Amino acid sequence: MVSWISALDRKLLRDLFHMRGQGLAVGAIVACGVAIMVMALGAISSLELSRDTYYDRYRFADVFSNAKRAPERLASEIADIEGVRTVETRISRMVTLDIEGMREPANAQLVSLPENGVPRLNGVLLYSGRFPDPSRPDEAVVSKAFVDAHGFTLGSNVRAIINGRARDLEIVGIGDSPEHVYMLGPSGLLPDEKRFAVFWLSRRALEASFDLDGAFNNVSVSLSPGANPQGVIDGLDALLAPYGTGGAYGAEDQLSNAFIESEMQQLASIAAIIPPIFLIVSALLINAILARLIATERQQIGLLKAFGFDQREIAWHYVKMALGMVVGGILVGFVLGAALARLMTNLYANSFRFPDMIFRLDPSAFVIGGGSAAIAAIIGAIASARSAANLAPAEAMSPAPPTVYSKGVLQRAFARIHFDEPTRMILRHVTRWPIRAAVTVVGVAAAQALLVGTLFAFDAIDEMLEQHFNRTDAYDAAINFVEPMNYSAVREIERLPGVLSVQPNRDVSIRIRHGQLDERVWLVGVDPTGRQRRLLDDNQRFMDMPEHGLALSSQLASMVIAGVGDRVTLEVLEGERPVLDAPVTGIVNEAMGWPAFMDVDALGDLLGESDVVSGVYAMIDPDREAAFSEAVLARPGIASVALQRASIESFNETMEENINIMMTIYALIGGAIAAAVVYNAARISLTERGRELASLRVLGFTEGEVSYILIGELGLLVFLALPLGGLLGMGLAYLVASSMATELFRIPVTIDPSTHGMAATIVVVSSIAAALFVRQRVKTLDLIAVLKTRE
Repeated sequence: MVSWISALDRKLLRDLFHMRGQGLAVGAIVACGVAIMVMALGAISSLELSRDTYYDRYRFADVFSNAKRAPERLASEIADIEGVRTVETRISRMVTLDIEGMREPANAQLVSLPENGVPRLNGVLLYSGRFPDPSRPDEAVVSKAFVDAHGFTLGSNVRAIINGRARDLEIVGIGDSPEHVYMLGPSGLLPDEKRFAVFWLSRRALEASFDLDGAFNNVSVSLSPGANPQGVIDGLDALLAPYGTGGAYGAEDQLSNAFIESEMQQLASIAAIIPPIFLIVSALLINAILARLIATERQQIGLLKAFGFDQREIAWHYVKMALGMVVGGILVGFVLGAALARLMTNLYANSFRFPDMIFRLDPSAFVIGGGSAAIAAIIGAIASARSAANLAPAEAMSPAPPTVYSKGVLQRAFARIHFDEPTRMILRHVTRWPIRAAVTVVGVAAAQALLVGTLFAFDAIDEMLEQHFNRTDAYDAAINFVEPMNYSAVREIERLPGVLSVQPNRDVSIRIRHGQLDERVWLVGVDPTGRQRRLLDDNQRFMDMPEHGLALSSQLASMVIAGVGDRVTLEVLEGERPVLDAPVTGIVNEAMGWPAFMDVDALGDLLGESDVVSGVYAMIDPDREAAFSEAVLARPGIASVALQRASIESFNETMEENINIMMTIYALIGGAIAAAVVYNAARISLTERGRELASLRVLGFTEGEVSYILIGELGLLVFLALPLGGLLGMGLAYLVASSMATELFRIPVTIDPSTHGMAATIVVVSSIAAALFVRQRVKTLDLIAVLKTRE
């Protein structure tokens, strides 16, 4: 050995080599924790960079608003609002599409382009082709996902129903926009590339189609540096109030951007919750390993002190040993985390329409992940290192006092129960080393808790789908009108072929205030006699629509801190824009979004209108769905149609691959923890009981009986860990659900018994694999050599 390596460091290297199995077990746990942290932080970094690059290059707006019909001259007045830098007025309208080969209609948002085809804000990235010629009203640039999903090419025609008239729009360009990174269609849960698209047409074409010559119905603005967004929003609302605005809102409330922010928030929650579990377990294992090692090295420690090594050097030696166990895991975690971050980035490329999904690993992810693992190792080593440093040389040179094996409390309690000798040895060893046994139990329980606390998300998805599609939104079709219409439109929908029943609704944009808190939300007026759209309370029971006042979704109630009996202020952002007070008379369990609800007739009275609706929920005869779709396409007042069957199909197609990938990752990681904990416990037990087990072999015990003593103890500890792991998993599930809840989604905590069963099965199988691996060491015990050892 080279001379520059000190004696203590040479000892350190030898010890790490001899304990390589246990070191690998600890390193595997550390690698998983570091990998998850690097994965989550790396995915956030990639999403953030991809978003910011796209937004900056194509001028994503800061504030958005709409109107029914505002004169173009308002653009200059909007530009004069303090803080406004750029203004972009345009025309935007939802229409239906008649796609050959599809049973149901698709939906499209038509967006106008200026004469030169280059908007000042929310620019269009042109992948191929060109912008529409203003003199050719049927030319369009179409969103790339929709074109790819249907196999369209430049020159293909798509039939759009505009004001009740079918028009064949020619695809002359294929593009995307930062405004539609997450392309969510009407009533959709996930992007549906086949059934929703964005079409960009010339401004002149849409002016003629919707009678908006010299007018606009949509406006976006960018802000000057340091501008007050709320001041711009208030100014924009004041200018557009006479023209039927739905209320201005900032980029944080723009639907596409809100989904991106929500995903990054959930990734941050994963990084904050999951890795600490791994690091805590690794610290416990390191503590157990070093405690056992120091117990066997008492005489060596005494000799080191006798030769002049002080307490600081001895303590630092064992801290370095702990760091040596985790350094390999940290490096593997970096590599594995980078691979998982890339995998996540590729999955996001299927959901978020970035032109370039830029993969970036922020150096801080490695610093935080590696630093956290190193700190956990040091914490795990501190107690053992201190005990080694405090050993007096004379005391250390003396053998450790023998373990007292007199009857303990548990043994006396079970004194009348007959156990065979191997089983009594198992129980005696567990009860004489309760802390060590507890570390194994907690470690295995943590593995199961991690599995339950992550796999429950798939049960939650099933629950959300069941609630959304079969209970609260139990309709077959959601039909939205171009603008609010009188009740005769409902009667017309009732007469369409295949329609079995209808339930009208009235959606109004409002700003709700309670105290100093306010939120811009949708107030949904629902016919209480219908069964297509219903409300649930916190106990998952159907609740009646309040006859008076309004019901708040639980998410909205928490956002404005309002409960039943409180009065809130409603500022209607449409029509005459009345401002009224209303009591909160119910809280609704709504998993998605944050709406408020009211009786549709009471809402009409509130708005000073009678028999006005903005859409219809309908039940459809499945055998006549094609006839219904054909009839809907011929109605000029219909802006969009969303069929629940199509939404379910799209959801299953999108989520199936992602769910399988994530379940595999969680299962492997949870199994790795269980295997590492059990392996470490087995190796410690084998090391300290080697002489005992060898003696039993010499006395005539069979190899199976000796193995039973070792593996039986592990089996008992795993058995004790399973119920604890299930309880901890439920707690972790609640923590994960609460931390990952956003304004867009509230994750229900529902854990199917099969999830507990799957988690327990993975833990048991992993534990058996680790125990059998250690059992091979029993077969190869050198009985003579072991009997010669002092320990």
